[in-house]
Amino acid sequence: MRLKLALKTLSLAALLAFAATASAEKTTLLVYTALETDQLKAYQEGFNKANPDIELKWVRDSTGVITAKLLAEKANPQADAVMGVAASSLALLKKNDMLIAYAPINLDGIMSQYRDKANPPAWFGMDVWGATICFNTVEAAKRGIPKPETWKDLTKPIYKGQIVMPNPASSGTGFFDVTAWLSLWGDNDGKGGGWKFMDALHENIAQYTHSGSKPCNMAAAGEYVIGISFEYRANANKAKGAPIELVFPKEGLGWDLEAFAIHKGTKKLDAAKKLADWASSKDAMLLYGKNFAITAQPGIAPPLPNVPADYEARLVKMDFLWAADNRERILSEWNKRYNAKSEPKK
Repeated sequence: MRLKLALKTLSLAALLAFAATASAEKTTLLVYTALETDQLKAYQEGFNKANPDIELKWVRDSTGVITAKLLAEKANPQADAVMGVAASSLALLKKNDMLIAYAPINLDGIMSQYRDKANPPAWFGMDVWGATICFNTVEAAKRGIPKPETWKDLTKPIYKGQIVMPNPASSGTGFFDVTAWLSLWGDNDGKGGGWKFMDALHENIAQYTHSGSKPCNMAAAGEYVIGISFEYRANANKAKGAPIELVFPKEGLGWDLEAFAIHKGTKKLDAAKKLADWASSKDAMLLYGKNFAITAQPGIAPPLPNVPADYEARLVKMDFLWAADNRERILSEWNKRYNAKSEPKK
């Protein structure tokens, strides 16, 4: 009896020791991200199906906040990888020598316009997210406000106090709106037509938020008639029954790439490369395609409801290097002119 008990105790100890060893062998990657919270679980589960021995620990915030955090930590890097952060931000990190160039095994499948031009690339795209206006039809009808069709429509007096949009210093969505308008109508160091448009738009803005999703959420809830946001959040809110229509302004749409990069500070390079390989894979692209109309690998994303078939053709020409080189100047000018209407930071 004592012998059996001793053997059972020994077996249990061996099992516990094995479990502890297996747990100790599991690698944890610290991943900085601006992905929407409701996307993280599916992506993590998809990755863990292929790599059960690697645990992902997310540090999530809006694009501007994550970008600023990474830059502030340059001398003492914390992140192992950056996933789902704007390509314009990753171009800035590359400029600051903060990324490890790596060609993932699925790189050839990614369209050239959706990845870093260097070989091997410092970053690669996952999917495109682009500008969308969320228009609350119920509140608009109550107030006799017409649906806008263009960006310039939003400068009309009838929209005064009815519009919310993201602050470009905090939000990647806000930043690509601003760079798109400068691309469409001119920058000229604060004197171009893009700034004149934003001056007129500012007169009608009720508030600048620190999130790209929040303006659409506010419009969906009826707090404001119009929220300048992006297509994923607009589609998700409409699918939940919000009384909104999606408007894709005719002049052209600002956009950016949710993109991936390995951070130079990582001490877990092999695991980070496995995450890069998965993030560039068809399996990952199929998951991205459930949320976005355009993935970095072509022909994978199915048509999304409420998104026009010619959506990709409506995207403005985007120069990620120019956006990175001019980010500080553009944000300084924007803050000087418009920041008084920004919501308080938490």
